[in-house]
Amino acid sequence: MIEIVMIVLIGLIGGVAVGTQAPIAGAMGQRIGGASSSLIVHLGGAVASLFLVLLRRGEQIQEWRSLPWYMLGCGAFGLVLYLSISHTIPKVGASAAIAMLIVGQLLAGMVIDHFGAFGITVRVLDPNRIAAVFLLLAGAYLMVR
Repeated sequence: MIEIVMIVLIGLIGGVAVGTQAPIAGAMGQRIGGASSSLIVHLGGAVASLFLVLLRRGEQIQEWRSLPWYMLGCGAFGLVLYLSISHTIPKVGASAAIAMLIVGQLLAGMVIDHFGAFGITVRVLDPNRIAAVFLLLAGAYLMVR
């Protein structure tokens, strides 16, 4: 039970981090441009990650050459994220933009789960999940309206 509570708390902390980072990055993108904002955010993340890797004694960083090509390029998704944030937040506000980001993330996750992409355990799309998609889309629509 404690493990489930910890997983939920960690997930919520991650959500708060994204929910806080998005409007900050959106505002920064409006002032200096989306690509520049992404660069600054990713440089800050790289410095923080380097500190954490050093603190964890390198983890398994030496195995990076064995990673598939798509894993080495996945940071490009961050650029797409920051360009979309800097475009949507000023037009619809932080909560609606974050709602759209979350719905997009959940849709991507459901497709990845359904096909077991990237080595993820398969979780087939069932009627409950399909209903959830429609509810998520309805919620995002109501946030944007």
